[in-house]
Amino acid sequence: MLYITSHFFKRKKKKVFLIVFLIKQGIEEMQKFNSVDELVGKIQPVEPIYCVRPNSIKLACGWFKNNFPGHILYAVKTNPNEKVIKHVIESGIEKFDVASINEIRLIKKILPSAHAYYMNTVKSRENIKEAYFNYKIKDFAFDTKDELQKIIEATNNAKDLTLYIRLFISNEHAEIDLSQKFGAQPGEALGLLRLAKAHAKKVGLSFHVGSQCMHPISYSKGIRELGNIIKKTKIVPDIINVGGGFPSIYPDLRPQPIENYVSEIKKAFDNLKLENKPKLMCEPGRALVAESGSSIVRIVLRKKQKLYINDGTYGSLFDAGVPNFILPTRMIPNGRMTSKKLTAYSLFGPTCDSIDYMKGPFILPNNLKEGDYIEVGQLGAYSLTFRTKFNGFYSDQIFEVQDKPIMSMYDKENSSSYLVA
Repeated sequence: MLYITSHFFKRKKKKVFLIVFLIKQGIEEMQKFNSVDELVGKIQPVEPIYCVRPNSIKLACGWFKNNFPGHILYAVKTNPNEKVIKHVIESGIEKFDVASINEIRLIKKILPSAHAYYMNTVKSRENIKEAYFNYKIKDFAFDTKDELQKIIEATNNAKDLTLYIRLFISNEHAEIDLSQKFGAQPGEALGLLRLAKAHAKKVGLSFHVGSQCMHPISYSKGIRELGNIIKKTKIVPDIINVGGGFPSIYPDLRPQPIENYVSEIKKAFDNLKLENKPKLMCEPGRALVAESGSSIVRIVLRKKQKLYINDGTYGSLFDAGVPNFILPTRMIPNGRMTSKKLTAYSLFGPTCDSIDYMKGPFILPNNLKEGDYIEVGQLGAYSLTFRTKFNGFYSDQIFEVQDKPIMSMYDKENSSSYLVA
């Protein structure tokens, strides 16, 4: 319930009515600032704050729309925040890679006309049925005969399906390997493609190179594997889906320019020399939103080169702990001088768990102390997805800022602004 004093109500009557309406609609306006520094100066936050940069989302989505020669699906799992999804939609992407019925419900709530593709290869019968009959989902991925059978039976042998066989390929150039969980071996894929062709309106072949793929050659290898399936079955798919895995930039992970990845895909696709060319599709997630998010954390205690902060691996900094990504960081001046001498720090989160630890190194001024603020960048991907309320530490304060991210794959002037000591 919202309580408002009569004095405030008289002065702000129209504004209060609008806020109440927006809260009821679940679309309360996000507070906006010109920069992270301005935000900290005005709010002096005690809890961690997450920042969204709409301009970064627009820049990344625009790049893919202008350069990728096919359909672009935003991978919802990367960042399912409604405000972020709305910015993706406003940037011109209205197709979505979804992994669960809840992601389907979310997308259809935000944009009922959105085209959602159910690309998780393992789904319950109940969720397949709900997706097809309640939300008109027609695109389903699978990598086993049993999963295909479930899809056919749960949709009552529907004749309007587009079915995608996900092929196993090596994830050797990825920072996070997905190949152990998903994908049909080439020999199995031959039979699956023939079965899908007999039951589906359209068929697709897909693969995934793994998360944060560091070399474009992974995509051409995947396309060549699909080409072998096509030659052996003599079935040309309607769609080739090269999946996600497009990288972002981090202090210790500097991939080739993003245009090299698309160039490699185009070249490999042309080398298939198919008379009736399939449509191309991709599922970027990290590449679209990583740069758009950062967290503002505060130092609670310093022990030499160990910084104890108010956010951690159970919060928005999972990537810095478990996969051990070195995230770009900077001290927010907040009225203080920043030392030109830099020190390599490790970070510890606020929980009582010893794995709430981020090895780094995080390169920051050596005069940091309790109460200082740090911006941690490249958190638009997975940081909000993995947050928990472990030990009672949780913050859901989210604001929009208009300044540039610490590092960027798309803003060439900002691509190498961070140096590792």
